[in-house]
Amino acid sequence: MTAHLDDLDPFDLPDWLGEGAVTWAAETGVRRGHRVPGHLTGAGQDLPCDLLAVDEAHPVPVADDATRTRAHLAWRHGQILLLADHDRVVLAVPGTGFTADLALDALSRLAKAVGASPENYVALLRIGSDRR
Repeated sequence: MTAHLDDLDPFDLPDWLGEGAVTWAAETGVRRGHRVPGHLTGAGQDLPCDLLAVDEAHPVPVADDATRTRAHLAWRHGQILLLADHDRVVLAVPGTGFTADLALDALSRLAKAVGASPENYVALLRIGSDRR
């Protein structure tokens, strides 16, 4: 199983995420697996932030059953489950991998979680191919 993931309250995130323009930049291709590392920048600040597809189970599950269930429930209600992996914010998304649309949807839900307009968020995606 992946590293221990702790719950993260959106109110514990920095205020600048909800106050102005924010850019999320992927560090790898979005189609390269179940976890896409990236970082959020805005207001001269930087915050590590990854996308995690919680249903990936090969060769080992990346999230426990409870986390997967909560991620699916949040998604069904138009929200996103926020987690922390040490100093990294993790956006828990149902599925086993990512497309550009799914990455954008996750970031839109993050914007709403911190009280920002999704129009203030920009995504820089890297093109990557499946490892399958």
